[in-house]
Amino acid sequence: MKRSDISDLILERLQIEKLSLEHCFKTSKDSIGYFFIDDVLPEDIATKIFRAFPDPNSMEIKKSLREHKYITAQMNKYDPILEEVIFAFQDLRIVQLIGNICEINTLYPDNNLYAGGISLMRKDQFLNPHLDNSHDKDRRNWRVLNLLYYISPNWEIEFGGNLEIWPEGIKNKQITIHSKFNRLAVISTNDASWHSVSPITYDASRCCISNYYFSDSPPKKNSIFHVTSFRGRPEQKIRDTILQADNLLRMIVRKVFPKGLIKTNHIYRK
Repeated sequence: MKRSDISDLILERLQIEKLSLEHCFKTSKDSIGYFFIDDVLPEDIATKIFRAFPDPNSMEIKKSLREHKYITAQMNKYDPILEEVIFAFQDLRIVQLIGNICEINTLYPDNNLYAGGISLMRKDQFLNPHLDNSHDKDRRNWRVLNLLYYISPNWEIEFGGNLEIWPEGIKNKQITIHSKFNRLAVISTNDASWHSVSPITYDASRCCISNYYFSDSPPKKNSIFHVTSFRGRPEQKIRDTILQADNLLRMIVRKVFPKGLIKTNHIYRK
């Protein structure tokens, strides 16, 4: 299926639900702005995308106290429909419409897939509460929106693997957004937008397609550069202490070496 055809379908769904999406984002933007929309694509197309997901052994595994998941951005190694749907979300008509919904004047998609691409998580895997890094790979533009398209059929909320946002900080109650099949979730990215993926409790694959939008302008007037910063969940006191120390150390390194010591591997090398 052509990228433009997928974009047309996504655009149509967003246009139909535009008013309700605007309301959802507007009423939440003072903390962590977000909205989600179901039935993004016809069910047969969404199912085809899920079936195209690769064996996790062909993906990079990220395993630490911060996270445990499979990821990749090198999309030309896999079924072409995966690349088509990722870049369908980068259609400028969709970018502009989402910008209008979220009241952001300038938005740029990321064709490098810096931290974007696809991810797969299985039983006992997780992504701890974190703030995404503030910029693109060259530190030129500000990261302002995350787009997460969930693609696992029959995924129940009880299975875990759900998006969690923490508008009042990680010591308070989170909002859980079910990673329901064929659902797109969009959340704002700033220095207070803590979010996570709950541990998976079911023996199946939770698959997600990720995009990030960037802007010339920071998400907040007083925004400053920060690395991806992790915390422990409320019950993980020791892990939280370790992760806060890890965040501080990595920030010190980036102040001394603005481009970092290690070149990122997670970009799409075409």
